[in-house]
Amino acid sequence: MVSFPLQIEPTRLDDPGHVQAFLALLDHYARDPMGGGKPLAEAVRAELPQRLAGRPGFVSFLAFSGPEAIGLINCFEGFSTFAARPLLNVHDIVVHAEHRGRGIAQGLLAAAEAEARARGCCKLTLEVLSNNQRALAAYDQAGFRPYVLDPAAGQALFLQKWL
Repeated sequence: MVSFPLQIEPTRLDDPGHVQAFLALLDHYARDPMGGGKPLAEAVRAELPQRLAGRPGFVSFLAFSGPEAIGLINCFEGFSTFAARPLLNVHDIVVHAEHRGRGIAQGLLAAAEAEARARGCCKLTLEVLSNNQRALAAYDQAGFRPYVLDPAAGQALFLQKWL
């Protein structure tokens, strides 16, 4: 579906250009209703790149159309105790609003999947808001399915507790 040259690169947090693109896209996502509708706090913008650079399980890719960064995926390695293997959780995925519906998310998800396979992961996981129909369709197209162990027990829910 991509009708232009799309380049997907690992995010380099030691490259000022990548850091700028990373923060701009993450802020774009944060400002979207599906990302909470508020800009990233200045303290987060100042600390995030350095803090992520020090996390060994952090995986990130930027999607470029020419010199313009138009998409971002951030993932973190976890571990499946049931499979005794690592897993990769997609924590953030954003495609700039001007470029949505063109297959960029599929490219970013494919990059994350390739990295997960290279790490010997047993699966990719992610969470999505139940009314984010566009994202749900993209994830379905990429092969994601609801987390169900036994249909009688229901579907897994994602919960949080702020500290």
